[in-house]
Amino acid sequence: MLNVTKLKGLLGAAAIAGMSILAPLPSHATSSCAGASFYGVGDGYHGLTTANGERFNTYAMTAAHRYLPFGTRLRVTHGGRSVVVRINDRGPFVAGRDLDLSYAAFTALAPSSRGHINVCYSRA
Repeated sequence: MLNVTKLKGLLGAAAIAGMSILAPLPSHATSSCAGASFYGVGDGYHGLTTANGERFNTYAMTAAHRYLPFGTRLRVTHGGRSVVVRINDRGPFVAGRDLDLSYAAFTALAPSSRGHINVCYSRA
């Protein structure tokens, strides 16, 4: 694992000034609550290659997460509704959001007009 001193040496102190360094949860961590958004409709991502190498299908039950291993299945809950998604991409890169859901997963939980919602998720 890279420490801050090594990172400064690789990037230079100025490059990481003001940068937040996220320490991932252990792979056995099981649950969290945070914001979620969706992607794949009207933004050009449908059909593009995801971070794990597969084609993104906005109508499949998938999600992006910054560091959970690809293939991890999560139960995502909002307002009494839940879906099971598989992590196949990286993101979102917006503060306060942990998941970028496919359009299908998001609309199973809330109307797409909401744009983003608060969810709780755990390993399925």
